[in-house]
Amino acid sequence: MTAPPAASMPRPRLATIWLDGCSGCHMSFLDIDERLLDLADRADIVYGCLVDAKEFPAGVDVTLVEGAVSSTEDLRKILEVRQRSRIVVALGDCAVTSNVPGMRNPFGPQAVLSRAYLENATVNQQIPVHVPALLEESLPIHAYVPVDVFVPGCPPSADRIFGVIADLLDGRQPDLGRQSQFG
Repeated sequence: MTAPPAASMPRPRLATIWLDGCSGCHMSFLDIDERLLDLADRADIVYGCLVDAKEFPAGVDVTLVEGAVSSTEDLRKILEVRQRSRIVVALGDCAVTSNVPGMRNPFGPQAVLSRAYLENATVNQQIPVHVPALLEESLPIHAYVPVDVFVPGCPPSADRIFGVIADLLDGRQPDLGRQSQFG
């Protein structure tokens, strides 16, 4: 009698999400180019710019988070991501330090909304009702949730992003000091 075939290991689940930022980190992620096919061979990409999923799934192994936490919607998302992800990666300077979104902090949310929608508008001067409520300050994601890996850069290079993802999928802690690998 032969033994049944061994159960295969489940494939790692990879996600990306964009909070308050410019999407430059996601552009760098897409600049991985043909290596995206390598990632698709090694992991299931379950949420992000390459997937048409409407809700952030449970059981994600690695989530790359771009952007700062600036609104109540960003806060809801980052809390959900942390709860549903084994490893959270702060991707880029906005996620790591709040960078450009944090430049609004000295002025406060009402001044920012007034400047954008009232003072600079020539038509229909009103603050839209569908804009998520801004938090008092725009902060990096580690101000709200534990972060496992910090990847600075504005944006980080495609090589660096690919190297970090490859290390994590291989079960290694990324060594961002290895410039020869990450460029």
